[in-house]
Amino acid sequence: MAVPQSTRLALFSAQPYDRRFFEEARAGLAQHGRASVDIVYHDTALDIGTAVLAQGCDAVCVFVNDVLDAAVLHKLHDAGVRAVLLRCAGFNNVDLGTLAGLGMFAARVPAYSPEAVAEHALAMILTLNRHTHRAWNRVREGNFALDGLLGFNLHGKTAGIVGTGKIGLATARILRGFGCRVLGHDPYPAPAFEELGSMVPLDDLLAESDIVSLHCPLMPATHHLINHATLGRMKQGAMLVNTSRGGLIDTTAVIGALKSRRLGALAIDVYEQESALFFRDHSSEIIADDVFGRLTTFPNVLITGHQGFFTIEALREIAAITFDNLECWRAGQPCAHLLPAA
Repeated sequence: MAVPQSTRLALFSAQPYDRRFFEEARAGLAQHGRASVDIVYHDTALDIGTAVLAQGCDAVCVFVNDVLDAAVLHKLHDAGVRAVLLRCAGFNNVDLGTLAGLGMFAARVPAYSPEAVAEHALAMILTLNRHTHRAWNRVREGNFALDGLLGFNLHGKTAGIVGTGKIGLATARILRGFGCRVLGHDPYPAPAFEELGSMVPLDDLLAESDIVSLHCPLMPATHHLINHATLGRMKQGAMLVNTSRGGLIDTTAVIGALKSRRLGALAIDVYEQESALFFRDHSSEIIADDVFGRLTTFPNVLITGHQGFFTIEALREIAAITFDNLECWRAGQPCAHLLPAA
């Protein structure tokens, strides 16, 4: 298959920061003798209705909430698209079987900045534990009372890391630095974790951990990993943190655990139905998602809008690796970041 020397790329779910960092990276291509890339930015998400916007493009660049099911992939292929570039690590939104059947190239950015997500997880833990978000509002109103702001020392507590990949390892290192005892669970444990803590079965991790932090991919085996049964095995009053994928948590079950006081606190940067909400300003609208609305009523719940990746370093790395993946496709070279076979 002939690959054009000058490539036209449709970038979906484009935000102002995507334009900034992709244009910055694109400007450096010519300086390094790389073939030119013409980027068409679309602020809309990719789905069956918007796939037509890729007409005339050689490749598309997508993010976590773009839809790449069989229908969309066929429509992209019919439009002439031959490469799919994910500017994220997760690929649960991609129909891998259809992708392979169409012979399309697809690559992701597997580890743009593990520290960015790990540091955000710690920011959420510290904020929720020490109630700094509530204290900030109080002080602005002249209220310096401390009642209701009581937290606990992280030092000496047990932190459970579910998923010991690069982000999980980065989180474990930080928590160990705070003086936590660290437990880990992963079907494919990273050898590096041995220096940070102990690998244990999931049930043991849930029963012993004061803080449980999720750092695993979303796949059939991990869908609703946190559910009524696993919540029942957690230590009474523990904190649950999710900066990975919303579908790891059964939100209805978590709401029940919060109401019964089984779960002491919840910090989430992702939400199972986030595609209808996140990365957009809905402040002047009525949000129709009753489950999300219920979550916002709890004083011991902290929600951020999928910003764990959002650092200068991470965004530069995402753009750079995306262009490297594109260059591999154009040059017909092996690519280390190909999506796995179905």
